[in-house]
Amino acid sequence: MLHLLGERPLLGDTVDRLAPLIPPDRVLVLTSHDIAEAVRAAVPEVPSDNVLVEPRPLGTAAALAWGLAVVTARGGSSGVVCALHADLAAGFPDEFRAGISRAAAIALRERALVTLAAAPTRPETSFGYVVPGAPLEAALPVIRGGACRATRFVEKPEQDVAGQLIESGALWHTGVLVARAVDARDELFTHARELSAGQAALNAGDLAAFARQVQSISVERGLLERSDNVIALPVACGWDDLGTWEGLRRARELDDDGNGAIGPVHFVDSESNVVHSEAGTVVLFGCTRMLVVTLPGITFVTPLDKAADLKPLLDQLPGSFRIDPTRHAQ
Repeated sequence: MLHLLGERPLLGDTVDRLAPLIPPDRVLVLTSHDIAEAVRAAVPEVPSDNVLVEPRPLGTAAALAWGLAVVTARGGSSGVVCALHADLAAGFPDEFRAGISRAAAIALRERALVTLAAAPTRPETSFGYVVPGAPLEAALPVIRGGACRATRFVEKPEQDVAGQLIESGALWHTGVLVARAVDARDELFTHARELSAGQAALNAGDLAAFARQVQSISVERGLLERSDNVIALPVACGWDDLGTWEGLRRARELDDDGNGAIGPVHFVDSESNVVHSEAGTVVLFGCTRMLVVTLPGITFVTPLDKAADLKPLLDQLPGSFRIDPTRHAQ
C-alpha cells in the first residue's frame, strides 16, 4: 500500500506495469480482510469483484489455487494465467511484458510452469533460485536468453548455498509464474499436498471449507521446489524484489552519497540511507544505513540491516501502534 517508487502504491505500479498486455479488468488481486478496502482504493481501475478477500490467511499456494478456480469458472481452464507478487520493480516495463508474452507462448506449447528468471548479482538469501538444465532450443542457450528446463528450485537458501548456486549458473526466480490455468491447478494439487484435503471443497465452490481444510505453504516451497515441470525463461527487465527495505534502496534513484528518499527529506553528512516520508519533513544528520518511515500517526526508525526481519518487533508491538491500512489508503 506504500508509495515506494512513485506516485502510486506498489500494487498500483504492478497493475500499470501489466497493461496493456493484461488490462485491469483481467487482473485478480488476492488479499486479506485487513487491507481489502485499502486495496480497492489503491487500484480503482480493477473491478471490485476482482478483489478476492481470503477468509483467513491461506498462504500463497492455497491463494493461487483459489485464484485459478475463479479464472476457470469465469473463462475456462485452458487460458494462460500470470501470477506475481506486488512487491517487485522492473526498470524496463516493455521487456517485462515481452517476457510474460514469451512465457505464455512457452506455457501453451510445453504445458509447463514457466518462471521468469533474472541473472543474480549477489548471494541473496531472501530469493528463490532456479538451476537451469537443457535449453528448449539448442541454438538458443540460457546465456543468450533462451528458455530451459529447470533441474532444481531452491527457495531462500543460506548465504553459502546461495553462493554455490550462483557459481553453478543458477538464476533468480522473479516471483512471476506463467502457466495454463489447468496445468497450474494440476501441478498444485499433485505436489502441494498441504492443499489436498481442500480440493473437493474448492471444486464445489465452498471457499469456507477449503480455507478450513488446507495448510499454509508458499507457491515456491509447495510447488516449485517439488515439481519437475518447471521452465526458466531469462528476462533482462531491470528486475528487483522490494520485499525488503534494502531492496527498495537498489530500486530508487540515489544521491551522490547513496541515499534514497521519497518525500521532503534532507541528508547532511549521511550516506546509504532510505527515507520514506508521507507526514512532514525528515532531516538525517550524520547517519549511515538507516531506514526512516514516517506516516500519519507513526514514525519507524531502524538500521537497514535490522529491517529485513521485523517479526520480533511485530511480536512485541502493542496493537494500538499498528498502522490502520484503511486510514492510510485515504
